[in-house]
Amino acid sequence: MKKEYLEMLLESMDSKFDLVLEGQESLRKEMHGMRDELSEKIDMNTFRIDALHKKIDGVDEKLTSKIDGVEEKLSKNVHRL
Repeated sequence: MKKEYLEMLLESMDSKFDLVLEGQESLRKEMHGMRDELSEKIDMNTFRIDALHKKIDGVDEKLTSKIDGVEEKLSKNVHRL
């Protein structure tokens, strides 16, 4: 009787361990999938940020040249007066 009970108990524990292992494997796959998704999103955001930096630098250069042009015109007009 004790041996049969022990065997049943071990079988039950074994099946529960299998369930835990299956759950762990499922979670591992899900975490890897999420990591890959996040990595793609980070790469895309990095690309977008780099593009914005270039755009901002271009706007900065244009504004600087326009400001310099206005400054020259004002300087010439002030010297005429």
